[in-house]
Amino acid sequence: MAGPKLEEQIARLAGLLRGARFALALTGAGISTDSGIPDFRSPESGLWSRVDPMEVASWEALRRNPQKFYRFWRERLPSLLEARPNVTHITLALMEGRGLLQGIITQNIDNLHREAGSKKLWEVHGSYKRAVCIRCGRHYRIEELWAKLEGDKLPRCDSCGGLLKPDVILFGEQLSPSFGEAAAAVARADLLLALGTSLEVYPVAGLVPQAAHGGTKVAIINRDPTPFDHLADLVIHSQLGPVMELLQQELGLEQEAA
Repeated sequence: MAGPKLEEQIARLAGLLRGARFALALTGAGISTDSGIPDFRSPESGLWSRVDPMEVASWEALRRNPQKFYRFWRERLPSLLEARPNVTHITLALMEGRGLLQGIITQNIDNLHREAGSKKLWEVHGSYKRAVCIRCGRHYRIEELWAKLEGDKLPRCDSCGGLLKPDVILFGEQLSPSFGEAAAAVARADLLLALGTSLEVYPVAGLVPQAAHGGTKVAIINRDPTPFDHLADLVIHSQLGPVMELLQQELGLEQEAA
């Protein structure tokens, strides 16, 4: 049972959404933990508490030791393939459908926003649903990459024999042009919701101070404190699932979610 304080915060969040002309959401790994996908930076359960990302998720790692890189991805792909949208993804899609949200900037590569029905998306770190040849640029579906990973083989391009990689931004790579589009959208926004993100990974984290210093209202909902809590108009430290269930009720979306 939610205490009065959380209910008051939810009512305030709903009021911000109803009063916004152009609201955006910025989402991170914390929104997908309820779908069975581990986050990256939690001290206890985060992915990077167990493995060094520079050894398994960087451009240099792919070039230097592709076998080790793909051993890591073989372990990750099943959880990504099996994951389904949770209440947070669904609530955001319903908000967009109602005109309460104009788009989502996501750091996630899991495709769950799209599966939940969200239309306007900036996937600034790419999507695991695609693969690309690092030599000729040919694109593949993730199922094709998965089939090429059978046994201990490295996935190679059918056209040029080049190595394939998931079409996601690895450590050491430049962000895609969608980040510039997302930053331009934030400049137009009058409300930015930061959900399930530690706000520690740049340049995406910089969108929050950009918004706040530009006069945009900011609401941060995250289990743990972030470096930009002091800039926010509303901060809720909570798991996202219960917050989103209450927000659905406050906004009258629960019937649509059923």
